[in-house]
Amino acid sequence: MFRSFSCTDAVPMPSVEAVTLSQTLFPALLGLGTGLSLIVAIGAQNAYLLRLGIVATARVIVPVLLLCALSDAVLITAGTLGIGALVHAAPTALTVVRVVGAAFLFAYGLMAARRAWRPKGEALQVASQPGGGIRLSSSLATVAALTWLNPHVYLDTVVFLGSVANQQGHDERWWWVAGAIAASFAWFFALGFGARMLRPIFSRPQAWRVLDASIAVLMVGLGLKLVSAA
Repeated sequence: MFRSFSCTDAVPMPSVEAVTLSQTLFPALLGLGTGLSLIVAIGAQNAYLLRLGIVATARVIVPVLLLCALSDAVLITAGTLGIGALVHAAPTALTVVRVVGAAFLFAYGLMAARRAWRPKGEALQVASQPGGGIRLSSSLATVAALTWLNPHVYLDTVVFLGSVANQQGHDERWWWVAGAIAASFAWFFALGFGARMLRPIFSRPQAWRVLDASIAVLMVGLGLKLVSAA
């Protein structure tokens, strides 16, 4: 009437390897994919990095790319720690950021339009001596403004990515954060150094005019979008 209990009747337990993968690798890959899906888009920051990557030397482009990636790391971590709630609770601050950011985008868009109308010799510079005349300080200041004066960086990176991170487990969320931060580093450095492959194309003046005209339209369009949302 009674049968003996054997080890074959025990509930199978997941292997240590499976538990480790589900708690580390899978959240990290999910964070990597989510981060890339959000960051790989045509925007003011990416347009500026594309242009800078074509004409600047590694001495300039590397610190700029590090600033972009580290900024994302700070914002993603802040969102995971719950700073996104403060962003939602401060709509006035976001409005100020929108207005200031829109003014900066308009100014940069007008400068790009001027370059498209009156080329400054970037084609000759790329063909002979890439990086001449590009200052590190001004490049860092420009990319910092494009990053931190963009209100969508707080809504997308802090609020959205922070909320997705906190949907993971208590420990798994930090692996997710690591994957999202890795996505930022991978994308920015691929964009900055991949742009060098376009140098043969941009040794022609007409290519610079098309790029600068496109950047001008993009910056002004984004500025108008920020103003309409303010």
